[in-house]
Amino acid sequence: MREAPVGIFDSGFGGLTVARKVMQILPQESIVYFGDTLRCPYGPRSLEEVDGFVQQIGSWLVAQGVKLVVIACNTATAAGLAHARQVFDVPVVGVIEPGAHAAAHATRNQRVGVIATKATIESNAYTRAIRSSDSGITVFSTATPRFVEIAEQGVRMAEGPIENYTSLASKVYIRPAFQEIAQEYLEPLRRCGIDTLVLGCTHFPLLKALIGGVVGRNVVLVSSATEVAREVCGILVERGATAPADHVPEHRFFTTGTDVDEFRRFGSRVLQAPITEVSHVEL
Repeated sequence: MREAPVGIFDSGFGGLTVARKVMQILPQESIVYFGDTLRCPYGPRSLEEVDGFVQQIGSWLVAQGVKLVVIACNTATAAGLAHARQVFDVPVVGVIEPGAHAAAHATRNQRVGVIATKATIESNAYTRAIRSSDSGITVFSTATPRFVEIAEQGVRMAEGPIENYTSLASKVYIRPAFQEIAQEYLEPLRRCGIDTLVLGCTHFPLLKALIGGVVGRNVVLVSSATEVAREVCGILVERGATAPADHVPEHRFFTTGTDVDEFRRFGSRVLQAPITEVSHVEL
């Protein structure tokens, strides 16, 4: 059981930012990553439909023998985390609570902004989670659905060899049109006087430079990826389920999309490490 993999899934590529942090904090752990690119994006879908996807993919991961499941998608977390914890016999970690707690601790003026997909914002999951940590915090939320598209376009348009994984932050190409969209989304939040902004979608860390440039350097940008990796570590340690220190990890990648080469190429940029093989899965 200790050498069993950690299962991580997302609607597409964004969850690889979470997988990257898990690999950094727990380098001895094997990972099974599932990207549901065929049905991406989840944001415009109903929470009921996305909950069905969570149960379907979670069941598939459990059948692969994972010892823990990470729902590395904010929309899927809002839609299906509670249900998944009732159904699956392994621990299930979402991305909302860790990010919300980090934001509550980071804010100095008790004014926190949240940007996410339409479904995540309408669920009020972040507002509830942040205020459960500190009821004195005022939360300002706005849906930024085009940021997912911008993140993926920016990585695809980036110049430079794909082998240069370590410089991803500078390899997300920002068109002038992207800047205008970001300004339109974020200027109202900036005028609200927030000092902390939650990046409520796993794609959004790819746009830190763009987002930070609009809201200003005094606003703390909170990504849940690091916090989720720490929570995964804590759960595995508590359960005595961490892989041995000398364990050589095996990472496997799966997608519902038909273009596995595209997933491998683009996913390698997001993961900042080479993905050598991707398998297609039909659910």
